[in-house]
Amino acid sequence: MDMQQAGERAEEILDNTMAAIQPPVKWVRGATMESPCSTGLNEPTGTTTIMRSRNILTVVPEQRRDEFLKMVQWQWEKQGAGDFEVDPGSAKRMPQMRATSADGLAMILNIGHVGNIFIQAGFGCAQDSAMTYPAGTPGQPGGPEEPERIPHEHSPYWSATGAPR
Repeated sequence: MDMQQAGERAEEILDNTMAAIQPPVKWVRGATMESPCSTGLNEPTGTTTIMRSRNILTVVPEQRRDEFLKMVQWQWEKQGAGDFEVDPGSAKRMPQMRATSADGLAMILNIGHVGNIFIQAGFGCAQDSAMTYPAGTPGQPGGPEEPERIPHEHSPYWSATGAPR
């Protein structure tokens, strides 16, 4: 898989994940990451790790996070992911979930200390190639300098602080 293919596959996984979250949440593209792979002796290998992400702008309080994680896990399983690792985090406030797709992409969901949710997908050591980015990608032409990270949108469903339905 080359860098362009890895980026497109990561975007596909992320788009499908966002579409599966119901009711929908507000989100923006997060920062991209490209990191050259090396032999361990700082010698280039002609490969690069690619990571794409989504930042959830909808406020999802602690009472709704398990439901949110289960919905994302269900979608990832539907897309053929396996090797799930779920770390409940400190006092369930900052959980993390990881999985791997059948074609080797890593999928990660992190919840930060202020309830900010980041969902990432990427591929380790794709063959170096030219790469394009979707419109609105932070740090790329036409996109914002920095991605929004802090949730501030309210949803009648996801932002409710009562017990989940």
